Amino acid sequence: MAEEDRHDTDRTEDPTQKRLDEAIDRGDVVKSQEVITWFIIAGGTLIIVAFANSMAKSLSTTLRGLLANAHDIPMNGQGVLALAARLATETLAAVAIPLILLVVAAIFGNVIQHRLVWSAQPLRPSLSKISPIAGLGRMFSKQALVNFAKGLAKLTLIGTVMTALIWPQRFKLEGLVMTDLTGVLELTKALSLKVLGTVVAILAVVAAVDYLFQYRQWFERQKMSMQELREEFKQSEGDPTIKAKLRQLRQQRMRKRMMAAVPTASVIITNPDHYAVALQYEPGMTAPVCVAKGADLIALKIKEVAAEHDVPVVENPPLARALHATIDIYDEVPPEHYKAVAEIIGYVMKLRRRAGRR
Repeated sequence: MAEEDRHDTDRTEDPTQKRLDEAIDRGDVVKSQEVITWFIIAGGTLIIVAFANSMAKSLSTTLRGLLANAHDIPMNGQGVLALAARLATETLAAVAIPLILLVVAAIFGNVIQHRLVWSAQPLRPSLSKISPIAGLGRMFSKQALVNFAKGLAKLTLIGTVMTALIWPQRFKLEGLVMTDLTGVLELTKALSLKVLGTVVAILAVVAAVDYLFQYRQWFERQKMSMQELREEFKQSEGDPTIKAKLRQLRQQRMRKRMMAAVPTASVIITNPDHYAVALQYEPGMTAPVCVAKGADLIALKIKEVAAEHDVPVVENPPLARALHATIDIYDEVPPEHYKAVAEIIGYVMKLRRRAGRR
């Protein structure tokens, strides 16, 4: 228990969207029973308002027919079964639509809180579900105490409001014994709608507060420790160590290809100590192309390879810095540097022609 508490205290970070989606997929969702109760009671109230008269009329017609033809009903076993079947059919026909609407209201009370989830995980057998110790823990848990206090407060509030509504009508209720059935039904319907309307209004507030509370509880359960965040990041983005190693390997391969291209360069433009840019130019090309570049140690290596293959090296610090900052490997020289680069390549080609005449 102490280890579990310590683990819970480590969960200080808000859950990621992936963590929340996984919780929903396994059936761990935000669910407020008060929201479902509100939809059922509100749906029942609307059903009474919309269908009470039609249901009463349909059922009364059936019962009148039964009483009017009672003398024709055979009282043997087959006759009683037929009568029961007919009564059941006509009763279901009268209340079918209201019952369907009530079921829809109950389903909507769940759907509005979270998307539909099909998960068998909550149905899997677990020793904690049958363990007496775990059961006692759930009975006296924080959630159980909150539910008990919430239920007690709800009953007290609704009871108080219902008493305030019905108490002024106590004299009318006492006189119902002297009232005909039609008057009793009308008063009962009026009081029922008044009470149900008030209960629906109260439960709407209770449901909203309870949903926010349940959402907060659910959100707290999904919180993550820093270790869990790191593990999820590794799974989704890849291990940072491996990514760094791959990046290093890519850089090494690129450096090898770059050094292999240095002997093909026409000229190396350098800032003597820090930058080196290798440019290649052949007749017919629209502009010289950068085949290698680097700073510090890489620049030194480029110059060493250039010296081994007799590639001319020209010092021009401003141009070397500008080219290193503005072009990448295999990019053409930008137009703003055409003139300076053309002068250098023209100078190098002139030197080569002189060397060739010698």
